[in-house]
Amino acid sequence: MRIVIDLQGAQSTGSRNRGIGRYALSLAQGIARNRGDHEVLLALSGAFPETVDSVREVFQDLIPQEHIVVWHAPEAVSHIDAGNTWRRHAAERVRESFLASLNPDVVLVSSLFEGFEDDSVTSVGSFAEKLPTAVVLYDLIPYINRDTYLKNPLIEKWYDSKISYLQSADLLLSISESSRQEAIQYLGVDARDAINISTAADAHFKVRAYSDLQKTELLSRFGLNRAFVMYTGGIDHRKNIEGLIRSYARLPAATLEQHQLAVVCSVRPDDRARLEALAKEHGLNHDQFVMTGFVSDDDLVALYNLCKAFIFPSWHEGFGLPALEAMSCGRAVVAANTSSLPEVVNNTQAMFDPLDDASITEKLREVLMDDSFRVQLERHGLEQAKQFSWDTTAQRAIAALESFHEQRSEELPVAETRKELPRLAYVSPLPPERSGISDYSAELLPELMQHFNIDVVVTQSDVEPAWIKVKCPIRTVEWFVENAASYDHVLYHFGNSTFHEHMFELVASIPGVVVLHDFFLSGILAHMELNTSAQGIWTDALYESHGYAAVIDRFHSKELVDAIWKYPANLPVLKSAQGVIIHSENSRKLAKQWYGTEAGSEWVNIPLLRVPAESSIKMGGETRKKLGLKAEDFVVCSFGLLGPSKLNHRLLDAWLKSPMANDMACVLVFVGQNDPGTYGDELQQRIDQAGVASRIVITGWASTEAFRDYLGIADVGVQLRTHSRGETSAAVLDCMNYGLATIVNANGSMADLEDDGVVKLPDEFADSELIAALSKLWTDVQSRQALGARAQSIVHSNHAPAPCAAQYKAAIEHFQVNSKGGVADLIQSIALLEVPPGSPVTDEDFMAVAEAIDRSQPAPLERPQLLLDVTPFIDGQIAHDNAKSLMATWLARVPAGVRFEPVYASREDQVYRYAREFTLSVLGCPAHALHDEKITYRMGDRLVMLEAGSAHRQAMQEGLQALERQGVKFLAVSSNVDGSHPEVIYGEWLADLGYGQS
Repeated sequence: MRIVIDLQGAQSTGSRNRGIGRYALSLAQGIARNRGDHEVLLALSGAFPETVDSVREVFQDLIPQEHIVVWHAPEAVSHIDAGNTWRRHAAERVRESFLASLNPDVVLVSSLFEGFEDDSVTSVGSFAEKLPTAVVLYDLIPYINRDTYLKNPLIEKWYDSKISYLQSADLLLSISESSRQEAIQYLGVDARDAINISTAADAHFKVRAYSDLQKTELLSRFGLNRAFVMYTGGIDHRKNIEGLIRSYARLPAATLEQHQLAVVCSVRPDDRARLEALAKEHGLNHDQFVMTGFVSDDDLVALYNLCKAFIFPSWHEGFGLPALEAMSCGRAVVAANTSSLPEVVNNTQAMFDPLDDASITEKLREVLMDDSFRVQLERHGLEQAKQFSWDTTAQRAIAALESFHEQRSEELPVAETRKELPRLAYVSPLPPERSGISDYSAELLPELMQHFNIDVVVTQSDVEPAWIKVKCPIRTVEWFVENAASYDHVLYHFGNSTFHEHMFELVASIPGVVVLHDFFLSGILAHMELNTSAQGIWTDALYESHGYAAVIDRFHSKELVDAIWKYPANLPVLKSAQGVIIHSENSRKLAKQWYGTEAGSEWVNIPLLRVPAESSIKMGGETRKKLGLKAEDFVVCSFGLLGPSKLNHRLLDAWLKSPMANDMACVLVFVGQNDPGTYGDELQQRIDQAGVASRIVITGWASTEAFRDYLGIADVGVQLRTHSRGETSAAVLDCMNYGLATIVNANGSMADLEDDGVVKLPDEFADSELIAALSKLWTDVQSRQALGARAQSIVHSNHAPAPCAAQYKAAIEHFQVNSKGGVADLIQSIALLEVPPGSPVTDEDFMAVAEAIDRSQPAPLERPQLLLDVTPFIDGQIAHDNAKSLMATWLARVPAGVRFEPVYASREDQVYRYAREFTLSVLGCPAHALHDEKITYRMGDRLVMLEAGSAHRQAMQEGLQALERQGVKFLAVSSNVDGSHPEVIYGEWLADLGYGQS
């Protein structure tokens, strides 16, 4: 189970120095110590940067530092200012989206009632409805005593909003049985959903010995000069300090002369004056009634130990921790017999009625003047205190969370009942566009319409076949952009051709599920950058996907095609996708190869749909005659566009070397458009010179009818590939579907084909192997027919339309559920927020929210950054001439799975910016091909500062602290970077940064 603890209770200005702050921190420590096999993450707010370091230090040996994560919200979100309303609601959504991104099994909110005066942000279910949430419940004192605590309408509105969130929580963990019963009685919470986990005193509250000198020094500091009875716990109406003063003043004069009443806590000046006047009114002089003001934790422990007795007269508590702390220090404790205090003290003889001054006075007299009674209470208190420990409280909390998680896991999701099918925007080329994806979509749509109401979104002027226009509304891209919010789902079919140009901008602004037909998208992106108005789209994609090495290749390769073939450049699309559907495991392998071992793990592999061929019986002589072939001809076909990656020349070479070249009844047909460049010219020239041109045919673009005719009359199919771009060969499946015995080589997705369904040559095959395979299928009719029958059976079983469409439905719905609470939903939710009257939302507000999202949300497929501070180069402290050799070394040897980014310091606003323009100029690329921006940094990133001088570090102190609090490690090194031995310096730095030498 993954437990994410929202630890703002230990951070906020209103709680961190109070009991709630101590409770939140101690409970989190206890859960971390007792977590067992569970995973514990701490979520900290970046609004309180001064607390992040201390929390990291406290948990240094308890959980991995990478499990302490920091999120960010826009500033000025407190409830006290009505002008903050829009920002606060946006911040609530940013927080919940961030927590959802951690994939928790449960979120534990350490303190919900926060954010009235500071920038704490808490909510439950304001955005991420699926987020299972438990809340620590301290008390409902303001709710039960509204007339006392909620007179201020602004406080009442804030408090009631938190009560609403509390009622939305899945589980309440109360700090006492009393507070649990309050939730059941006053909020109607099901008893099963409220669990008492109790609390404990911190370990430093214990019996201690003090020397006479220490006693004298401490007591004199606080105006204490004789035995004293102590109270601590704050000044508040319910604390009943007034009743305590009145009751204490009723003690006999002799008792008052021997003792002092010490109120130990922070006291505001107006409260001090009021209470001193009350004490004087009831006959207590300034020596008999002492208010210490704020005391440190060490002094508090000492005062507990040195007091004669401790009294807690509060008439309403959530727990009453001071009573437990005093008992832990061995003191006699007397307390009110209300709310939670009886369960804390657990001794009826020590209790009094807090609303009866005489009852309080009598208990004070008894504990101060009856030595045996006092000793009895001291002994009882020490034994009672042993019943409470943070480990016990944490274990109870974990058990409650485990039970909740187990129950939640067992509950089957209730299927949504809809009268109408969900609406799906289907973005894909369609016939008559000359695209394999258009033909595929035409076959998928009929089956997918059983699960969705589908609108097709196209850029083409006409759509075929005609039934699509009847069954599916045809939408333009412009119409879709204006009406995207009306769809339940969006499905994009991405391929590496001009038919998909419009999709790149669409998926970035209207996220949906991406069907990745081609893993490499570099061809179309390069075409768009070089031939359309989409300037820089390929360069940007290369940089985002593969870093500076790819950008260098883009500008320095002798032939642009080399860079096109080398890099997929598909990361922007993958990041924008709600989910990705592939048709082959080869695409997943490529994702892991390019983007790390976790890449592609959530993708769904759906077999490429093929409508079953009508019959396994071959088409007759009429079809062959129509195609210019004889009934007795042995026909070998290769299907699809011709080009170098299809190895058409290898098939031609093998054919010409085989016995079939000399047999007049053997025909080789390339069913598809010839390559329009040099490759196609050379292929045709070779055919013309072979002397058997009449029996080797390139058909040119084949209509759907002609394509199927060739599939129906062919005896053998040959589909070869090299340099797979991650695409799935539809042509192979077409051959198998029509019962052709098919020869392939194990390249890309074809390596995953069933071994008994095709003749599978090695990826790097020899001509002799291809010749032998062709010859066997030519001569062995029985084997050929058996292989074709098995191939057809595989396709009909695994690639049938109905099961494939059902898998599409399941995948689309799965991705939508998993993307709930993600960035796209977050942005849409914030965009729909109501703007309060009189509080307009400014551009600065939108920018602040955007920056908060960027800093809080982990980008998919993002790799850790190795940031190199090149400020000394830019400032001229180190000669520019040395930069190129240093950059070359880092680029050549950057650790696997790490992104290298030069950055520079902007001291005015204490941020780092990506030094893209400087880096490109140093590397000999157009400087303005990329633009400098503020860096985004996260846990796991590392920063190397080339200049270790104190002046540079001091100038960026605030910025460096911000990076460090986010979990960025940095290393300041000497400026001895003359470029003479950059690889030595580089290796040393990598070791220091924890990468190990490379």
